[in-house]
Amino acid sequence: MKDTSNQGKLYIVPTPVGNLGDMTPRAVEVLGDVSLILAEDTRTSAPLLAHFGISTPCVSHHKYNEHDTVRPIVDRIAGGESVALISDAGTPGISDPGFLLSRECRRAHIEVETLPGATAFVPALVNSGLPCDRFCFEGFLPPKKGRRSRLEALAADDRTLILYESPLRLVKTLEQLIEVCGADRPASVSREISKVHNTTINGSLTELCEYFKTNQPRGEIVVVVGGKTEDMVRVHRNKYKTEDIPK
Repeated sequence: MKDTSNQGKLYIVPTPVGNLGDMTPRAVEVLGDVSLILAEDTRTSAPLLAHFGISTPCVSHHKYNEHDTVRPIVDRIAGGESVALISDAGTPGISDPGFLLSRECRRAHIEVETLPGATAFVPALVNSGLPCDRFCFEGFLPPKKGRRSRLEALAADDRTLILYESPLRLVKTLEQLIEVCGADRPASVSREISKVHNTTINGSLTELCEYFKTNQPRGEIVVVVGGKTEDMVRVHRNKYKTEDIPK
């Protein structure tokens, strides 16, 4: 086994998806102690770091440059520096850069430690009232190529489905979900998790689609869709149809 006693460590640190109060004391401590912070966008991270009095040097590490920067970063950590990776919001690696650096550190026998913390899809899943013991997190769907076939495969799954979506594409995605899942499939749409305008709307896919056609969605969107089970449809019809969609 390779001797790693003189190596640093890669910390993967979640940051708040909305409310700054969701930042953990340990995350603040780690970001203050490491030699370097890698940020998806340093302009976005600067106010957060300033708020917590963190003066650690910060450089960009995002999907457009990570293939070029990953090797020098791994070399720095192997040489004894500890580095923290953050994204604009939430946990790096979850629909954000992070996987590549984590993988290359593991390949170099460098210790990687991911702190627990904020992510948008977990609160949205629990808020939905849909089963959360088994679920499929899909993140963002392909924008064009392969989108239809991916949706068809997901529609046949009996686990609860979680998607990230932009407000501009939400109605179109709900329409596509109706086509492959059926009009009565139970679902929820959560927006602005942990922020001032945090809202979750429950209903059938059809009800949600009609609602958002006349109520323009804004902010970060998480769509949760019930799995393919007859019981799920029956429970939804009895419980949610008249209660959750605003009149």
